[in-house]
Amino acid sequence: MFGYIFRERIKINLDKPMSIALLLLIFFMGVEAGRVKINAAELFATSVTFAVLTILGSLLFAVLLGGRLR
Repeated sequence: MFGYIFRERIKINLDKPMSIALLLLIFFMGVEAGRVKINAAELFATSVTFAVLTILGSLLFAVLLGGRLR
């Protein structure tokens, strides 16, 4: 809302603040990821399950849309 109101009045270059915010986000995500204990077998099983469900969902969606588009 404020951006819409002040869009003509305030001209600020946001490249540097956005870059700094992105670098801080990546840094703090890395710090938090270092504290997490990961079970590789469970992560692999979850990833495979997610991949299979995604593929099946995409195929089902394609079949449903393919039948309607013809």
